Amino acid sequence: MNYDKKKRVVLYVIIGFAVITAVLAGLYAYKMFNSNEYELKKKGYNEKQINTILKLDQDKKTYIFNNEYNPDILKFYNEKYFIMDNVKKYINYKKDNKDTDYSDVVAIVNVGADEKFYTNPVKTDIEKGKLMLVNKFNYLPTDYEIEDLVTMNLQFAFNDKQIKAEAYEYFKEMARAAKDEGLTILANTAYRDNEYQSLLYNNQKNRRGTEYADSVAARPGHSEHETGLAIDVSTMKSGLGGFAETPESTWMKDNAHRFGFILRYPEGKEHLTGFNYEPWHYRYVGLEDAGKINELDITFDEYYAFYIK
Repeated sequence: MNYDKKKRVVLYVIIGFAVITAVLAGLYAYKMFNSNEYELKKKGYNEKQINTILKLDQDKKTYIFNNEYNPDILKFYNEKYFIMDNVKKYINYKKDNKDTDYSDVVAIVNVGADEKFYTNPVKTDIEKGKLMLVNKFNYLPTDYEIEDLVTMNLQFAFNDKQIKAEAYEYFKEMARAAKDEGLTILANTAYRDNEYQSLLYNNQKNRRGTEYADSVAARPGHSEHETGLAIDVSTMKSGLGGFAETPESTWMKDNAHRFGFILRYPEGKEHLTGFNYEPWHYRYVGLEDAGKINELDITFDEYYAFYIK
């Protein structure tokens, strides 16, 4: 091979190598600029955040890729009771309430309390049975009827109180267990029908206005007492107002879940339940769910939103 031919071959090899290198570089650049990492970096996420995002499940990743950079999103994803369908509401609520921590934002949005109470209430799912949710956003129809109401014996209640049969059986067990420790627990209030609840609410409303009435009573259809699953307890002497100061109140807080009952309106959770602290108001949900709610230390509203709904 003469010198010129060798020169041409070397030139062709160099050109070929250059072309291949350029193609590979182009492919690398194309891949890089069209990669998930590049897209996320372009949005504003740092390397640590990107590594976290790429390990998320598909729904969470898709939301991030389809929306603008938001420094709060990963913090919400880390919350125990995060619900994907509520993500936009979390972000909007946090935007308007910067001092509210992420856990509280999630809880508030999950129970619907990012809206004013009684805003757009819906009919509750009565098919949930003892786990049905009745609150300021979920109501019972006016024609709701309970087939298994029973009248409580005077050994366990003042006057002729009524309650659902299953709840009554466990209430009796609970009252007897308390009695074994020298304590007396009685049903002060139990089932109320819609008509009676209307009377109670309207009396408060007529006396001191809607705002006050809403703080101390439920609107008709929105009271748990209409389910036959709620019970207000007291001792023989305390009444409802003085119940919180009794040994029975402490015992109920510690033991009610063992019999399927939960403290429905705990102190410090008014912004979630919509009701003032009521140390006397207990709700029957069954042994399994009462145990879980007690262990998790959350309200029934929160529990329903995450575990039942």
